[in-house]
Parts: sequence; C-alpha cells; structure tokens
Amino acid sequence: MPAKESFETFDGCKTRVMRGGSGPPLLFLHGAAGAGIWLPFMEQLSRRFDVIVPEHPGFGGSETPDWLDNVGDLAYFYLDVIEQLRLDGVHLVGTSLGGWIAAELAVRSCARLKSLVLSAPAGIHVKGLRKGDVFMWSPEETARRLYHDQTLAEAALQRTTLEADQVTPMKNRLTMAKLAWQPRLHNPHLRKWLHRICVPALILWGDKDQLLPPQYGAAFAQAIPAARLEVIADCGHLPQIERADMWVAKIVAFAEEVGS
Repeated sequence: MPAKESFETFDGCKTRVMRGGSGPPLLFLHGAAGAGIWLPFMEQLSRRFDVIVPEHPGFGGSETPDWLDNVGDLAYFYLDVIEQLRLDGVHLVGTSLGGWIAAELAVRSCARLKSLVLSAPAGIHVKGLRKGDVFMWSPEETARRLYHDQTLAEAALQRTTLEADQVTPMKNRLTMAKLAWQPRLHNPHLRKWLHRICVPALILWGDKDQLLPPQYGAAFAQAIPAARLEVIADCGHLPQIERADMWVAKIVAFAEEVGS
C-alpha cells in the first residue's frame, strides 16, 4: 500500500511528511539527498511499523525556517515533532545526516524513544581517521563512492541526468552545507555526550563505506552505553539501498529484541 503524503506545520515550519503502515511508530530521518519518494526499504519497514518520514526543514518540499542554523536545531525540531504527533515508544532510525540528527536528539532526551538505530551516521570526528568529503566530490564521484556496487552508482547517475527537477537537489546541497560545512560533518561536542543515550542502540555500517569508514561505527558503539555495531559486508554508505533486505531485517530483529 502506498504511503500517504501530507504537509504538517511544526515549529512554524511547513513540513512534507510521508507516512505508511501500521504497528509501533518508526520515525525515519533521511540523509543529505532528501526524502523524495517512498523507497522500497520504507515499504518493507511499513509491513511491521507505522513508518513516518518527514523531509527535514530546508530539504525538498519542506520550508526553510529562519531558525535553522545547525543540526542541534533539527534535533530539537524532531523532539517537538514527536510530541506534536503524540508518539511514544518510538523506534528512531536515522541514516548519514539523519543519523547525526538522531544521535543529537537522543542525547537531549530519550523519554519517548524505545530504540535507536544509527545507520552510518555523521556527527563525530575520530582523530587520525580520515573521512570522505562530499563537498569536494563531483556528482559522479559522489555516486561512485557512496555505492560499493557500481551498477547501482550507474543507475543513480542515469536518474540524475534524466531528472527534470534540479532545484530540489540544489536546495538540499545548500542546506547540507549550512549544517555540515564547518566543522566538516561533525559536532565537536557530540561525542562526549553520547553516554547520555539510555535506550538500546544498533549501529549499522557498510564495510566498504568510503564516506565514513566503519571504524567510525566502532567509535559510536564504544561511546553509547547500550549499543552494538553490526557491519554489513560488501556494502557502501547506503545499506538501506544497497542491502535493503538485510538492513530491514536487522532493524526488525532489533525492534523485536527490545520489545517493540
């Protein structure tokens, strides 16, 4: 069943929201490319959860509010979203930029969370461990480096060439730069507060991630008290696309383990 799309206003920001499925609430926070369509992994998750996919302020169909300055603002925004939607026992899932937002949210409050899944999140820096730089990569290099399977990279490049809408990707890139240009892809203060996350946490990472190497996953898992790291073989930065069946299965099994 296709998801329903609506526009809701949170904190004065008109926000595009996709929602589908039934079961415990699962709030999915997307990465830097936005949340343009209801993707196959969202459909798979909706067979088990009430999946809620807002498009971040500043991205895609959502407005860009005056108050948006940093990732911490989005963390507080999503705490307000959870409250306004009257969600409780939330399975919070974030990938890449969305994982960073999810981590920032969880260090502020886990009161309404049941579990936390961080999929290759940005947000921290490990001294001596080099990250990729999406701000310096060309669109072609970005696609090739985000995927381990180059057939998927080719398909992504072909879609980009055919897309008529070039305004949305530009909007997304501008907001991403505002949030993560400096310091590059991290908050220098986040890592020291990850110990405040007090719900079970699952860290998922592709073993061939060229943007954020899987050693970053180990750093997250070490800093979050009730966390474990699972590395997905032969996979780049986007396991929700590249290894969707396995990625979804791990999230479902984790939710059952913590008592969804």
